[in-house]
Amino acid sequence: MPVLSVVGLLLALYVVWRVVWPLRVSTSIRGPLGLLVVALALHHRIVARFAGTMASPEIPTAAIAVLATGFTTLLLGALMVLLLDLALLGARLLRCPRATTALRAAYLRPAAFGLALLLASYGVWQGMAVPQTRQVEVVIDDLPAAFDGYRVLQLTDIHASRLLTGAWVAKVVANSNALAPDLVVITGDLIDGTVAARAADFAPLGRLRAPDGVIAITGNHEYYAQHAAWMQAFRAQGMQVLDNSHVQVRRDGAALTIAGVTDPVASNYGLPPPDLHAALAGADPAAPVILLDHRPGAARANAAQGVALQLSGHTHGGHIIGMDQLVKRANGGYVSGRYAVDGMTLYVSNGAGLWPGFAARIGVPSEITLITLRRKKG
Repeated sequence: MPVLSVVGLLLALYVVWRVVWPLRVSTSIRGPLGLLVVALALHHRIVARFAGTMASPEIPTAAIAVLATGFTTLLLGALMVLLLDLALLGARLLRCPRATTALRAAYLRPAAFGLALLLASYGVWQGMAVPQTRQVEVVIDDLPAAFDGYRVLQLTDIHASRLLTGAWVAKVVANSNALAPDLVVITGDLIDGTVAARAADFAPLGRLRAPDGVIAITGNHEYYAQHAAWMQAFRAQGMQVLDNSHVQVRRDGAALTIAGVTDPVASNYGLPPPDLHAALAGADPAAPVILLDHRPGAARANAAQGVALQLSGHTHGGHIIGMDQLVKRANGGYVSGRYAVDGMTLYVSNGAGLWPGFAARIGVPSEITLITLRRKKG
C-alpha cells in the first residue's frame, strides 16, 4: 500500500506539471487544483489518518466512490498524458512540425482527463456491481464416479466494507444460493475492517447454503484487523475455516480432500505461513485434492505435491485491461481464469468484490464461479 501512495504522488506531480500548471487560468485556481490532485493521490493515507485504516476507510459509501473515481481518473489521465508526451517527443525527434503542433494543442491534455473521468466513472460503477455467474468445467483424471458432476461454488475477494455493504453481500449470497451448489468455498479476503465495524455487512454470508457446507480460508486482508476475532466470527457463521488443514467430502464411499492454506502475510503477524505439507498431513492418498490458496503464485509448487485443482483469487483479474500484465508478474504469471500447471488445473477468479482503495474494473468483470467437476472419459 505504501508503494501505491508513492506511485500516486509521482503521477500527481507529473499531472500538475503537464496539465494543471499550463492551464490558462489564474494561479488562485491552479494552486488549489494542483493541491486537489496531490490530495487524491494521497487520499488513502489522509482518510486513514482520520477515519479507519487504508484497508478499511470508515466513511460513507458515496464518499468512497467519489474518491475511487478521482484516484482512478488520476491514474488513467496520467497514463494518457504520458502517451501524448511520448508521441510529442517522437514527433520532435522525427521533425514532424504538423504532428508537433497538434500534440501541443492546449485542449488536448485536459480533454484526455475528461475521457479518463468517463472511464473511471464506468470502472467504479462496474466495481460496485453485483457479480455475474461464470460457469467452468474441470476434468480431474482420478475423480471418483460419485463426484462426476459435483458443483463447487467459489467466492473470493468479497471485501465486505463501507463500499460493498451488507445489502450488496446479501445479493451475492442470494445469487450463489440460487445456483444450488454441492459445496461453497471462499478463498479469502471476505472482509475489510473490524468485526464490530462489519457486523451488519458480514452477516448475510451466514445465509450461504450447500449440502456439504461452506469452507473458507484467509486472504491477506483478514490479517489487517483482528485476525483471531474474525476466525471466531467466521466459524460462528457456520463456516469451516481451513488453517493449513484439510477436510474430506464423502459420497457413496468415495472422497474428495479439500485443503486450505494461510496467506503469506500471516508471518508478518507472528502467525503460521502457508504450509501445504501440513495441510495434507494424514489425507487419504487415494482422494483427489482440491486446494484453496488465496494467492495463485505457488501453483507450480502445489502441483508438485499432488494437488488436482487449485482455486485462488487475490488478483481481482488485474482490475483494468492492460494492468493485468503488471499484476500477473507479482503472482507467478497467473491473473485470471483457467491455467494448466504441470498436470494440475489452476483457476484464478476475478473475485466478487474489490478493496475500497482501488474500486474500479474496466473490462475485467467480477464473478461468482460455479465449477463443475468431471471425470476423465475413457
